[in-house]
Amino acid sequence: MIVQLPGIQPEIAVQAIPDDERVWVPQAEGVWFRPLLLNTVTGSWCNLLRVRRSGVLSRHIHPSWVTGYVIRGAWRYLEHDWVATTGSFVYEPPGEIHTLVVDEMTGADEMITFFTIHGAMVYVDEAGAVTGYEDVHTKIAMCRRHYEACGLGAGYLDAYLR
Repeated sequence: MIVQLPGIQPEIAVQAIPDDERVWVPQAEGVWFRPLLLNTVTGSWCNLLRVRRSGVLSRHIHPSWVTGYVIRGAWRYLEHDWVATTGSFVYEPPGEIHTLVVDEMTGADEMITFFTIHGAMVYVDEAGAVTGYEDVHTKIAMCRRHYEACGLGAGYLDAYLR
């Protein structure tokens, strides 16, 4: 028998890349994320990002650090000369504007990357002006809407909330 201590959240042990396509939450055309942990206490989240098209995904900045691990495919930032390929670990320092792309220079037309994001993801235009943002709360709202609409139910997300 497992005893759950008061105030201690249960562990999560799930298949990261799901068999059910409905688990992937659409973010933009050809772009989905799969939530794995949404921590409302720390304002951080872990997810898989899946891209199945070539092109520029987003120009953004983070107020805190981000890490990524490429599971499949490749991607890069326009502002750097490196390409993150399968097996690559990526550290993004806070305060740096970068533009994620999957294109012919990466040699891939698909990627899946595990990201851990602390704080927010702030979208900016070419002049650096803020055009929008995502945080753990907007991600939760996106997931709930999607899971309700696709038949999994808004409560499907509860297993990933902390």
